Amino acid sequence: MIEVEHLSKRFGDLVVLKDINAVISKGEVVSVIGPSGTGKSTFLRCLNLLDRPSGGHIRVDGVDILDPKADVAQVRQKMNMVFQSFNLFAHLSVLENLTLAPIRLKGEKKAAAEARAMDLLRLVGLGEKAAAFPDELSGGQKQRVAIARCLAMEPEVILFDEPTSALDPTMVSEVLAVIRRLARDGMTMVIVTHEMDFARDVSNRVFYMDEGLIYEEGPPDQLFDDPRKEKTRAFINRTRSYRRHVGSPDYDLYAIHAEIDAFCEKHVLSARARYNLQLLTEELLQLHAPYLAGGGALDLTVAYSEKTGNVEIVFEADGDAGNPLEQTGQEDDLAAVMIRHASESVAYAVAGGRSRLEILVKAA
Repeated sequence: MIEVEHLSKRFGDLVVLKDINAVISKGEVVSVIGPSGTGKSTFLRCLNLLDRPSGGHIRVDGVDILDPKADVAQVRQKMNMVFQSFNLFAHLSVLENLTLAPIRLKGEKKAAAEARAMDLLRLVGLGEKAAAFPDELSGGQKQRVAIARCLAMEPEVILFDEPTSALDPTMVSEVLAVIRRLARDGMTMVIVTHEMDFARDVSNRVFYMDEGLIYEEGPPDQLFDDPRKEKTRAFINRTRSYRRHVGSPDYDLYAIHAEIDAFCEKHVLSARARYNLQLLTEELLQLHAPYLAGGGALDLTVAYSEKTGNVEIVFEADGDAGNPLEQTGQEDDLAAVMIRHASESVAYAVAGGRSRLEILVKAA
């Protein structure tokens, strides 16, 4: 139904979308996730031509909507949008909010438009609010009215721009329940959301956006359980990290310990996690001393997953830095014993011209 090729968007010198390519089929529900500021909302606004793309093509049912001859009003009737801020007309009743566009834009008779509007209000559980005004509704009710108003235009596609971000947590579920019902009924939807469990539950596919690109996409189970790319994994697991480049054997261990201290305090990690991180850092840097003395450099990362509670320490280097745990000599070597005592697991691998030593730290 929707084909996007090499879509780009810039605002002056600021490049928001770089090279977006996507195909969305009829009846498919696609959730768009990713950090703030990565172009998710701009992507939706470009699809609906609320923001004019700087380059590329968007085809809806085979028609290039960026063609100067394209009927933009007709495009927007096919592909309607629900915003996070509701955008209801405060001076109109709920029923009037729903009937205004069908009567004025589609030429529907008032009685027919009102009858359909009442059906839609019942669909979203707000039949009794037809005569109310937006100021008399809760945030969740306003958003459900906004969805019903969108449906009143009988769109083929609905674009949702963070439909729950302006709501209190107690109101989120009522809006998500309506969207789930639309998904079951086969409505084609593209949903920008920060509700990860919802995206997993309702979607056929998930787009992870970063750096102005669709950085990774796939079925929800694959993207949430086994993301292929590092930035996706960090986002899904809500990973917080501390990084330090160690480029010589004369590194400042005291500064590194202080920075790990600050990282642990910021993320409320246990005293044991803090002690083990500092111990592992010190011992592993000492074991890497010959590599550093030979001109090598290490990238040290401490990562904490808010989702799993796991704490990891990772050493990466260009080439094969060697597994220092295999170079300690004996199994009962003091350094090896201390590292095993502070670790849940240890993995070493060389791939893509870089070596990686990854240790899951005992944190409890």
